[in-house]
Amino acid sequence: MNRPVPVPVPALADVLRAALAELVDGLPPRQAGRAVERLIGHYRGDTPTDAPILRDRADVVAYAAYRMPATFAAVRSALDAFADAVPGWAPGSHVDVGGGTGAATWAVGDTWAGPRQVTVLDWAEPALALGREIAAAHPALRDVRWQRSRIGAALTVEDTDLVTVSYVLNELTAADRAALVDAAASAARAVVIVEAGTPDGYARVIEARDRLVAAGFHVAAPCPHSAACPIVPGTDWCHFAARVSRSSLHRQVKGGSLAYEDEKFSYVAATRLPVSQAPSRVVRHPLIRKGQVLLDLCEPDEQLRRRTVTKRHGDLYKAARDAVWGDAWPDAANPPTE
Repeated sequence: MNRPVPVPVPALADVLRAALAELVDGLPPRQAGRAVERLIGHYRGDTPTDAPILRDRADVVAYAAYRMPATFAAVRSALDAFADAVPGWAPGSHVDVGGGTGAATWAVGDTWAGPRQVTVLDWAEPALALGREIAAAHPALRDVRWQRSRIGAALTVEDTDLVTVSYVLNELTAADRAALVDAAASAARAVVIVEAGTPDGYARVIEARDRLVAAGFHVAAPCPHSAACPIVPGTDWCHFAARVSRSSLHRQVKGGSLAYEDEKFSYVAATRLPVSQAPSRVVRHPLIRKGQVLLDLCEPDEQLRRRTVTKRHGDLYKAARDAVWGDAWPDAANPPTE
Protein backbone atom coordinates (compact mmCIF):
# COMPACT_ATOMS: atom_id res chain seq x y z
CA MET A 1 0.00 0.00 0.00
CA ASN A 2 1.35 3.42 -0.94
CA ARG A 3 1.65 5.79 1.99
CA PRO A 4 1.41 9.55 1.53
CA VAL A 5 4.78 11.29 1.56
CA PRO A 6 4.84 14.00 4.24
CA VAL A 7 5.29 17.49 2.84
CA PRO A 8 8.26 19.20 4.54
CA VAL A 9 7.44 22.39 6.43
CA PRO A 10 9.86 25.22 5.55
CA ALA A 11 12.08 26.62 8.30
CA LEU A 12 10.56 29.62 10.04
CA ALA A 13 13.48 31.84 9.03
CA ASP A 14 12.86 31.10 5.34
CA VAL A 15 9.13 31.67 5.65
CA LEU A 16 9.67 34.97 7.45
CA ARG A 17 12.10 36.17 4.79
CA ALA A 18 9.64 35.34 2.01
CA ALA A 19 6.69 36.96 3.82
CA LEU A 20 8.63 40.18 4.38
CA ALA A 21 9.79 40.29 0.76
CA GLU A 22 6.17 40.00 -0.37
CA LEU A 23 5.15 42.89 1.88
CA VAL A 24 7.85 45.20 0.56
CA ASP A 25 7.01 44.34 -3.06
CA GLY A 26 3.68 46.08 -2.55
CA LEU A 27 5.18 49.25 -1.06
CA PRO A 28 6.44 52.17 -3.18
CA PRO A 29 10.26 52.32 -2.74
CA ARG A 30 10.36 56.04 -1.92
CA GLN A 31 7.63 55.70 0.71
CA ALA A 32 9.42 52.74 2.29
CA GLY A 33 12.72 54.59 2.25
CA ARG A 34 11.28 57.70 3.93
CA ALA A 35 9.55 55.60 6.59
CA VAL A 36 12.75 53.69 7.36
CA GLU A 37 14.83 56.87 7.58
CA ARG A 38 12.38 58.28 10.13
CA LEU A 39 12.42 55.03 12.11
CA ILE A 40 16.23 55.07 12.15
CA GLY A 41 16.03 58.62 13.52
CA HIS A 42 13.79 57.37 16.31
CA TYR A 43 16.15 54.57 17.29
CA ARG A 44 19.09 56.98 17.29
CA GLY A 45 17.15 59.31 19.57
CA ASP A 46 16.61 62.01 16.90
CA THR A 47 12.82 61.76 16.92
CA PRO A 48 10.92 63.42 19.82
CA THR A 49 9.62 60.81 22.22
CA ASP A 50 6.07 62.20 22.07
CA ALA A 51 5.89 61.80 18.26
CA PRO A 52 3.95 58.80 16.94
CA ILE A 53 6.43 56.16 15.81
CA LEU A 54 4.32 53.80 13.69
CA ARG A 55 1.76 56.10 12.09
CA ASP A 56 0.24 53.90 9.40
CA ARG A 57 0.56 50.60 7.57
CA ALA A 58 3.44 51.91 5.43
CA ASP A 59 5.39 52.71 8.59
CA VAL A 60 4.72 49.27 10.05
CA VAL A 61 5.60 47.45 6.84
CA ALA A 62 8.84 49.43 6.55
CA TYR A 63 9.64 48.73 10.19
CA ALA A 64 8.96 45.01 9.80
CA ALA A 65 10.96 44.68 6.59
CA TYR A 66 13.88 46.66 7.96
CA ARG A 67 14.07 45.54 11.58
CA MET A 68 12.47 42.08 11.83
CA PRO A 69 15.37 40.18 10.18
CA ALA A 70 17.92 41.84 12.47
CA THR A 71 15.81 41.37 15.60
CA PHE A 72 15.13 37.75 14.62
CA ALA A 73 18.87 37.08 14.15
CA ALA A 74 19.88 38.69 17.45
CA VAL A 75 17.17 36.97 19.50
CA ARG A 76 17.82 33.65 17.75
CA SER A 77 21.51 33.91 18.66
CA ALA A 78 20.67 34.63 22.31
CA LEU A 79 18.19 31.74 22.39
CA ASP A 80 20.80 29.37 20.96
CA ALA A 81 23.13 30.18 23.84
CA PHE A 82 20.27 29.79 26.32
CA ALA A 83 19.22 26.43 24.83
CA ASP A 84 22.80 25.18 25.19
CA ALA A 85 22.64 26.04 28.91
CA VAL A 86 19.31 24.25 29.48
CA PRO A 87 19.59 21.15 27.25
CA GLY A 88 16.47 19.07 26.92
CA TRP A 89 14.13 21.86 27.99
CA ALA A 90 11.64 23.60 25.70
CA PRO A 91 9.12 26.26 26.70
CA GLY A 92 5.51 25.13 26.66
CA SER A 93 4.34 28.74 26.72
CA HIS A 94 5.84 32.08 25.70
CA VAL A 95 4.99 35.74 26.23
CA ASP A 96 6.71 38.24 23.93
CA VAL A 97 6.61 41.59 25.76
CA GLY A 98 6.72 44.60 23.46
CA GLY A 99 6.88 42.11 20.60
CA GLY A 100 5.43 44.39 17.92
CA THR A 101 5.32 42.42 14.67
CA GLY A 102 6.61 39.30 16.43
CA ALA A 103 10.28 38.83 15.48
CA ALA A 104 11.09 37.18 18.83
CA THR A 105 8.08 34.89 18.47
CA TRP A 106 9.47 33.65 15.16
CA ALA A 107 12.91 33.19 16.78
CA VAL A 108 11.46 31.11 19.64
CA GLY A 109 9.55 28.94 17.17
CA ASP A 110 12.72 28.44 15.15
CA THR A 111 14.70 27.44 18.26
CA TRP A 112 12.24 24.96 19.77
CA ALA A 113 9.92 22.99 17.53
CA GLY A 114 6.49 21.94 18.67
CA PRO A 115 3.25 23.65 19.72
CA ARG A 116 3.07 26.15 22.56
CA GLN A 117 0.80 28.88 23.81
CA VAL A 118 2.17 32.22 22.62
CA THR A 119 1.04 35.76 23.44
CA VAL A 120 2.52 38.91 21.91
CA LEU A 121 1.97 42.07 23.94
CA ASP A 122 2.41 45.52 22.43
CA TRP A 123 0.71 48.89 22.66
CA ALA A 124 0.80 49.58 18.88
CA GLU A 125 -2.26 48.03 17.24
CA PRO A 126 -0.92 48.50 13.66
CA ALA A 127 2.16 46.46 14.58
CA LEU A 128 0.08 43.70 16.14
CA ALA A 129 -2.20 43.59 13.09
CA LEU A 130 0.73 43.21 10.72
CA GLY A 131 2.35 40.65 13.01
CA ARG A 132 -0.84 38.58 12.87
CA GLU A 133 -0.84 38.89 9.07
CA ILE A 134 2.79 37.78 8.73
CA ALA A 135 2.35 34.91 11.22
CA ALA A 136 -0.45 33.48 9.07
CA ALA A 137 2.28 32.45 6.62
CA HIS A 138 3.41 29.61 8.90
CA PRO A 139 1.16 26.92 10.49
CA ALA A 140 3.15 26.90 13.74
CA LEU A 141 2.32 30.57 14.40
CA ARG A 142 -1.33 30.81 13.33
CA ASP A 143 -2.66 30.42 16.88
CA VAL A 144 -0.51 33.18 18.40
CA ARG A 145 -2.52 35.70 20.43
CA TRP A 146 -1.82 39.34 19.53
CA GLN A 147 -2.87 41.49 22.49
CA ARG A 148 -2.73 45.25 22.95
CA SER A 149 -1.15 46.19 26.27
CA ARG A 150 0.67 49.10 27.84
CA ILE A 151 4.32 48.19 28.40
CA GLY A 152 5.61 49.60 31.67
CA ALA A 153 4.49 49.99 35.27
CA ALA A 154 0.94 48.81 34.50
CA LEU A 155 2.09 45.67 32.69
CA THR A 156 0.62 42.35 33.76
CA VAL A 157 2.27 39.15 32.49
CA GLU A 158 0.45 35.85 32.80
CA ASP A 159 2.33 32.84 34.18
CA THR A 160 4.47 31.37 31.43
CA ASP A 161 7.60 29.32 30.79
CA LEU A 162 9.42 32.00 28.79
CA VAL A 163 9.30 35.78 28.49
CA THR A 164 11.23 37.57 25.76
CA VAL A 165 11.86 41.32 25.76
CA SER A 166 13.70 42.50 22.64
CA TYR A 167 14.65 46.10 21.83
CA VAL A 168 12.02 47.44 24.23
CA LEU A 169 13.86 48.74 27.31
CA ASN A 170 15.32 51.68 25.35
CA GLU A 171 11.79 53.06 24.92
CA LEU A 172 10.98 53.07 28.65
CA THR A 173 11.77 55.21 31.67
CA ALA A 174 13.97 53.69 34.38
CA ALA A 175 10.90 53.06 36.57
CA ASP A 176 9.03 51.34 33.74
CA ARG A 177 12.09 49.22 32.88
CA ALA A 178 12.29 48.02 36.47
CA ALA A 179 8.56 47.27 36.56
CA LEU A 180 8.74 45.30 33.30
CA VAL A 181 11.67 43.16 34.45
CA ASP A 182 10.02 42.51 37.81
CA ALA A 183 6.76 41.50 36.12
CA ALA A 184 8.63 39.11 33.81
CA ALA A 185 10.56 37.62 36.73
CA SER A 186 7.36 37.07 38.71
CA ALA A 187 5.61 35.30 35.83
CA ALA A 188 8.26 33.26 34.01
CA ARG A 189 10.66 30.38 34.49
CA ALA A 190 13.04 31.93 31.97
CA VAL A 191 13.58 35.50 30.73
CA VAL A 192 15.60 36.54 27.67
CA ILE A 193 16.29 40.25 27.18
CA VAL A 194 17.97 41.67 24.07
CA GLU A 195 19.01 45.27 23.49
CA ALA A 196 21.11 47.15 20.97
CA GLY A 197 24.83 46.40 21.21
CA THR A 198 25.76 49.90 22.35
CA PRO A 199 27.12 51.13 25.68
CA ASP A 200 23.62 52.32 26.63
CA GLY A 201 22.05 49.04 25.50
CA TYR A 202 24.56 47.07 27.54
CA ALA A 203 23.85 49.28 30.59
CA ARG A 204 20.14 48.50 30.29
CA VAL A 205 20.88 44.77 30.01
CA ILE A 206 23.12 44.84 33.11
CA GLU A 207 20.42 46.72 35.02
CA ALA A 208 17.90 44.02 34.05
CA ARG A 209 20.41 41.23 34.78
CA ASP A 210 20.94 42.55 38.32
CA ARG A 211 17.19 42.60 38.96
CA LEU A 212 16.75 39.05 37.65
CA VAL A 213 19.60 37.72 39.81
CA ALA A 214 18.14 39.53 42.83
CA ALA A 215 14.82 37.80 42.08
CA GLY A 216 16.50 34.39 42.33
CA PHE A 217 17.32 33.72 38.67
CA HIS A 218 20.52 32.10 37.44
CA VAL A 219 22.28 33.63 34.45
CA ALA A 220 22.31 31.02 31.69
CA ALA A 221 24.03 33.12 29.01
CA PRO A 222 26.18 34.81 27.95
CA CYS A 223 27.95 35.00 31.31
CA PRO A 224 29.72 31.92 32.74
CA HIS A 225 28.57 33.02 36.22
CA SER A 226 25.79 34.92 37.96
CA ALA A 227 28.10 37.27 39.87
CA ALA A 228 28.74 40.90 39.00
CA CYS A 229 29.94 41.70 35.48
CA PRO A 230 33.73 42.18 35.53
CA ILE A 231 33.59 45.10 33.09
CA VAL A 232 34.29 48.41 34.82
CA PRO A 233 31.37 50.73 33.98
CA GLY A 234 32.30 53.28 31.35
CA THR A 235 35.41 51.45 30.14
CA ASP A 236 33.84 48.90 27.79
CA TRP A 237 30.62 47.04 27.09
CA CYS A 238 29.67 43.43 26.44
CA HIS A 239 28.01 42.82 23.09
CA PHE A 240 27.89 40.30 20.28
CA ALA A 241 27.03 40.17 16.59
CA ALA A 242 24.61 38.20 14.42
CA ARG A 243 24.97 37.99 10.64
CA VAL A 244 21.86 39.23 8.80
CA SER A 245 21.11 38.82 5.09
CA ARG A 246 20.32 42.22 3.61
CA SER A 247 17.06 42.69 1.75
CA SER A 248 16.67 45.00 -1.23
CA LEU A 249 15.14 47.53 1.18
CA HIS A 250 18.27 47.42 3.36
CA ARG A 251 20.49 48.05 0.35
CA GLN A 252 18.23 50.84 -0.90
CA VAL A 253 18.22 52.69 2.43
CA LYS A 254 21.87 52.17 3.35
CA GLY A 255 23.23 52.48 -0.15
CA GLY A 256 25.49 49.46 0.30
CA SER A 257 26.22 46.57 -1.99
CA LEU A 258 27.04 43.88 0.58
CA ALA A 259 24.56 41.02 0.81
CA TYR A 260 24.77 40.99 4.61
CA GLU A 261 25.40 43.09 7.68
CA ASP A 262 26.15 42.35 11.34
CA GLU A 263 23.56 43.21 13.97
CA LYS A 264 25.32 44.18 17.21
CA PHE A 265 23.37 43.30 20.35
CA SER A 266 23.68 42.83 24.10
CA TYR A 267 21.62 40.26 25.97
CA VAL A 268 20.97 38.30 29.11
CA ALA A 269 19.21 34.95 29.37
CA ALA A 270 18.28 33.98 32.91
CA THR A 271 16.19 31.21 34.43
CA ARG A 272 14.97 29.50 37.57
CA LEU A 273 15.83 26.15 35.95
CA PRO A 274 19.10 24.30 36.61
CA VAL A 275 21.69 25.58 34.13
CA SER A 276 24.91 24.33 32.59
CA GLN A 277 26.70 27.62 32.09
CA ALA A 278 29.40 27.98 29.47
CA PRO A 279 32.82 27.33 31.04
CA SER A 280 33.84 30.69 29.56
CA ARG A 281 32.66 32.94 26.72
CA VAL A 282 34.50 34.49 23.77
CA VAL A 283 33.67 38.20 24.07
CA ARG A 284 35.55 39.64 21.08
CA HIS A 285 36.42 38.54 17.56
CA PRO A 286 39.28 36.02 17.92
CA LEU A 287 42.57 37.38 16.58
CA ILE A 288 44.28 34.87 14.31
CA ARG A 289 48.04 35.26 14.00
CA LYS A 290 50.66 33.05 12.43
CA GLY A 291 50.66 29.88 14.54
CA GLN A 292 48.45 31.33 17.30
CA VAL A 293 44.95 32.53 18.15
CA LEU A 294 44.23 35.22 20.75
CA LEU A 295 40.95 34.78 22.59
CA ASP A 296 39.36 37.41 24.83
CA LEU A 297 37.31 35.48 27.37
CA CYS A 298 34.90 36.12 30.21
CA GLU A 299 35.80 33.41 32.71
CA PRO A 300 33.95 31.76 35.62
CA ASP A 301 36.09 33.43 38.29
CA GLU A 302 34.53 36.76 37.25
CA GLN A 303 37.57 37.92 35.27
CA LEU A 304 38.22 38.99 31.69
CA ARG A 305 41.40 37.47 30.27
CA ARG A 306 43.18 37.13 26.96
CA ARG A 307 44.26 33.57 26.27
CA THR A 308 46.80 32.60 23.63
CA VAL A 309 46.32 29.25 21.93
CA THR A 310 49.22 28.01 19.80
CA LYS A 311 49.87 25.06 17.51
CA ARG A 312 51.44 23.14 20.38
CA HIS A 313 47.97 22.93 21.94
CA GLY A 314 46.91 20.51 19.19
CA ASP A 315 43.16 20.04 18.87
CA LEU A 316 42.56 23.07 21.07
CA TYR A 317 44.36 25.20 18.48
CA LYS A 318 42.07 23.86 15.74
CA ALA A 319 39.06 24.67 17.90
CA ALA A 320 40.39 28.17 18.53
CA ARG A 321 40.78 28.82 14.80
CA ASP A 322 37.13 27.83 14.33
CA ALA A 323 35.86 29.82 17.33
CA VAL A 324 33.74 32.88 16.71
CA TRP A 325 32.65 35.85 18.79
CA GLY A 326 30.04 34.70 21.32
CA ASP A 327 31.06 31.04 21.42
CA ALA A 328 31.43 29.08 24.64
CA TRP A 329 35.01 28.05 25.35
CA PRO A 330 36.12 25.01 27.42
CA ASP A 331 37.60 26.53 30.56
CA ALA A 332 39.15 23.25 31.71
CA ALA A 333 41.22 23.19 28.53
CA ASN A 334 42.39 26.80 28.73
CA PRO A 335 46.12 27.06 28.25
CA PRO A 336 48.15 29.42 30.44
CA THR A 337 48.05 33.07 29.48
CA GLU A 338 51.10 33.82 27.35
